[in-house]
Amino acid sequence: MASTKLVLSFIITFFFIFLLLPSHAASHSDSQMVNLSVYYEALSPSCATFIVQNLARIFDDDLITITNLRMVPWGNARVNKTDSTTICQNGRDECFLHKIQACAINVWNDVDKYYALIHCIEFLVIEGRHSDWQSCFNSLGLSEKTILECSNNGTGAKIQAFYGYETAHLDPPHMFLPWVVVNNKSLGKDYRNFTTYICNEYKGKVQPDACKLHPPDNVSSIKEQNPVHPV
Repeated sequence: MASTKLVLSFIITFFFIFLLLPSHAASHSDSQMVNLSVYYEALSPSCATFIVQNLARIFDDDLITITNLRMVPWGNARVNKTDSTTICQNGRDECFLHKIQACAINVWNDVDKYYALIHCIEFLVIEGRHSDWQSCFNSLGLSEKTILECSNNGTGAKIQAFYGYETAHLDPPHMFLPWVVVNNKSLGKDYRNFTTYICNEYKGKVQPDACKLHPPDNVSSIKEQNPVHPV
């Protein structure tokens, strides 16, 4: 009976979070947009470097106009089966930042706003100042009220549970972080070359400038993923 209630509770939570997950609008039709998913940890140096130095290019060279960017803050975190608490690879601070970032992603539902916040926090991580994360709201002119409410009222934990389930069911499983997926295909160690993969996958007639600089080409073979959902 207890296990049945647990399964039912998870199913309800799953659909609740699915409704919360953002669907990013853009100037191109949904059928033409390329899905880019980034699975990462907030306090991982390699993830922070990728987000700040590499991923930011999709905004600098208009690649974002053909891209549905999904940020999935979970990485190698796990759930303690004894008390259902989350244990993060880099400690409690990382779990807290995962929740803050997850709330920003889903509450704002605005890729420009939530990526700016994540970028700011990860820049502080690189500098060894992640404890100053709240300064990012002030420097970006963003309100932290709704994000803190989400983090404190249990919604953030539910979003995290969904991200954890999604990450745990990647096929093939992630082997390192960041783990980057383009249209359900893992880029493996070639993840920094995501621009080429996005341009290869894009089927629209009007190419952004980024793809003119990175024309479609034969790239190294990548394995198909089976994520929880295609968003």
